[in-house]
Amino acid sequence: MGSLGGVELSMTNSALFMIATTVATCGFLMLATGSRGLIPSRMQSIAEICYDFVAKTLRDSAGKDGMVFFPLVFSLFMFVLVANLFGMFPYFFTVTSHIIVTFALAMLVIMTVILYGFVKHGFGFLGLFVPSGIPAAVLPMVVVIEIISFLSRPISLSVRLFANMLAGHITLKVFAGFITSLSTAGIVGIAGATLPFAMTVALTGLEFLVAFLQAYVFTVLTCMYLSDAVHPNH
Repeated sequence: MGSLGGVELSMTNSALFMIATTVATCGFLMLATGSRGLIPSRMQSIAEICYDFVAKTLRDSAGKDGMVFFPLVFSLFMFVLVANLFGMFPYFFTVTSHIIVTFALAMLVIMTVILYGFVKHGFGFLGLFVPSGIPAAVLPMVVVIEIISFLSRPISLSVRLFANMLAGHITLKVFAGFITSLSTAGIVGIAGATLPFAMTVALTGLEFLVAFLQAYVFTVLTCMYLSDAVHPNH
């Protein structure tokens, strides 16, 4: 596509499907909420369920003050969910199976926690690393553990999503490959391909569940981390 300042610019699968995910998400929400009927359509009902889920999760984790993060959390939830579902279609690309994408999302969350925490509470935000009621003798060790735990959050948040999506798709491809290989071995092979075919169908259903579940887990953990920015001494 050209270069900018000596850096080559090219459209990768990740970039293409991140754009597609964003366009599809925005398009769905605009269509679903365009009419805003008193009796909601199916699309409006789905959009409202997603809205209510994120709002309730964030409110339960961070309280009313945490609702300032609702646009961020809702955007992350919808992006991860749609990206996961896109990966279930043949010849589509799963952007959440790339660690750099999930790590960027995780770093966005953690940097938001840090910046908001310092802006809102100043150096009082550092109270997050000093639990109350800890004896002075073990306090330095506890503080070090809390800091390491905090710094590991973007790693655990990104690896959890990346690993689950990548592992599921690899498993699906393995069983689908068995079907193709066995079906070339005549009648016996076709009969033997029945089991991997059944496993592929079952795993496909499971992967749809995992797509929703991983978006849910990512959102819940994000809300918990943002709660620390709102209530560092809680």
